[in-house]
Amino acid sequence: MMNGSEAVSADKLYDVIVIGGGPAGLTAALYLARGKCRVLVLEKEQFGGQVTITHEVVNYPGIEKISGSELTERMLRQAKSFGAEFLEAEAQELILDGDVKTVRTNRGEYHCFGILLATGAHPKSVGFKGEKEHKGRGVAYCATCDGEFFTGKEVFVVGGGYAAAEESVFLTRFARHVTILIRKGDFSCAASVADKARNHEKITVLTHTVVEEVSGGQGIDYIRYRNTSTGEVTEYRAEKGDTFGIFVFVGYAPESGLANGLAELDEQGYVVTDSAKKTSVDGLYAAGDVCIKPLRQVVTAVSDGALAATELEKYAVRMQRKTGLHPLAPAAAHEEKPETTSLTEAPASSNDLFAAETKKQLEGIFEKMARPLLLKLYLDERPVSAELEKYADALAALSPKLTVEVAERGSSSETAPCVKICLADGRETGLAFHGVPGGHEFTSFIWGLYNAAGPGQALDENIRQRISSLQKSVDMKILVTLSCGMCPDLVQAAQHIAAENPNVSAEVYDIRHFGELQRRYRVMSVPCLVINDEQVSFGRKNMQQVLELIGV
Repeated sequence: MMNGSEAVSADKLYDVIVIGGGPAGLTAALYLARGKCRVLVLEKEQFGGQVTITHEVVNYPGIEKISGSELTERMLRQAKSFGAEFLEAEAQELILDGDVKTVRTNRGEYHCFGILLATGAHPKSVGFKGEKEHKGRGVAYCATCDGEFFTGKEVFVVGGGYAAAEESVFLTRFARHVTILIRKGDFSCAASVADKARNHEKITVLTHTVVEEVSGGQGIDYIRYRNTSTGEVTEYRAEKGDTFGIFVFVGYAPESGLANGLAELDEQGYVVTDSAKKTSVDGLYAAGDVCIKPLRQVVTAVSDGALAATELEKYAVRMQRKTGLHPLAPAAAHEEKPETTSLTEAPASSNDLFAAETKKQLEGIFEKMARPLLLKLYLDERPVSAELEKYADALAALSPKLTVEVAERGSSSETAPCVKICLADGRETGLAFHGVPGGHEFTSFIWGLYNAAGPGQALDENIRQRISSLQKSVDMKILVTLSCGMCPDLVQAAQHIAAENPNVSAEVYDIRHFGELQRRYRVMSVPCLVINDEQVSFGRKNMQQVLELIGV
């Protein structure tokens, strides 16, 4: 137990540690850092939270229209500008005894006076027959990530809340027709949102309706649903050889596991707080979707974060006086993940792919690389190959540690275009990207270079030992789309494992350019991880989860 009299490493002591990098956590970090508190934000997946997969936010005050990812990116930059620190790490245990609390993560222990739990929530499943078996092969939970897979097809949406209404309208961009199945008598969201779905020419709304079963072979081709008022059962079958999609939007379950057994939770697992966002434990506060609240929106999350931060600031000052310990003053941000510009954004000039700020960040990362790398290109005749060659040349122009070699032109379109990350002597590292690593995969590709060249991102010693112990050959294919905010976590985890162990390869495919792989593995959702061409798994995963699938 730390009570203030024990030695605490100055670089690991914070006034407040925020767990969760969504709108609530980012807002709290901004307020705390601006108040001269030293604050660390831990995020195990993606800074920005669930809202990053929302293609359009139109109800945030003062901003008429913005994507969820852009909104939270602005929040992140603002918090960093005041000295908030950011670290990609998974919080695994909270030790709340004493005046100085401890947060154990997969990247070491960190100490603080106060903790803010802003871990949010994850999408719920319904539990109808066939839902689990067809996840990723017809059953999906993210319209932004997976809507394109159902272009020209029939789509069913399960749910009646804000997400179901909004995402149904979004899905009409791809689907031939959308049918919304609502368990209750009407939508449960604001009429302004519901009416857009209700009045859309490509949407049918069925109320008092529940899904009983879905099934199919090469995807979903059968659904059975029941009207709970009349008892009428409806069966729908796709035309021979066709399939359709089921998108589930039935709310979220709280990510409150860290507080389980420590603080009071309600029967659904949401954290109980008072009006100041304090939990039942001194020094532990909660904000955002992990809390009990009647409305879960970005605007309420940032409100929670601001309120919790002001209370935690007061708490930290009291603890400083009591213990005599004083964390370092807020410094420049220490977030390891660089800010990058998607290749889909406007370039700095007509002759440049990267904006000036992005180039500066990239040059800093390349400078730290321990050894030079060769980007070996395999190109076909498609325009995307010319785009990849231009991309690789632009990166190599930023550092003498990167060179480009065109190994093949006119390669098979089953693998090309492809950039393989090799050592300077041509030896392959096992890392490759098929397509052009832009969009959400820009950052993950840069981290792949850094990890392949060394010294690489820090690793928990236990994880490193597990990777080193792997003696068998493991081939991983990661199928992604550049618009998916959940894909980079899996990509970074798999590539880091491959960079550490020569027995492992991790090749990433932008599935838009490799339809044969999509058909071979029956992929209708991303990210998709294929291990040794046999084991197929869908969804976001961290390094520990990937190692478990590999079997170490």
